[in-house]
Amino acid sequence: MCMFHETGPDQTPTATVEPGEGRLYQVKGMTCEHCAGSVTEEVEQVAGVTGIDVNLENGSVVVRGDGFSDADIRTAVDEAGYEVVGAHA
Repeated sequence: MCMFHETGPDQTPTATVEPGEGRLYQVKGMTCEHCAGSVTEEVEQVAGVTGIDVNLENGSVVVRGDGFSDADIRTAVDEAGYEVVGAHA
């Protein structure tokens, strides 16, 4: 959870990613740029990650690269203080 802002009511995030653009993760609890920065910082440290795009509006994170697993990304997001609630190719 964000240490700087209270989270609002849960909303059902919707996002899509085109094949080959990366792997899409829905992340619960991100509400501000600080949240996005924390998630980005942790996920960028995962071996094989070459890029990350965070969308606060729909709670999505697109991760690009090769050689990482969903478990690797979940651990990184957990380290940032948030929770992966869905993953899609």
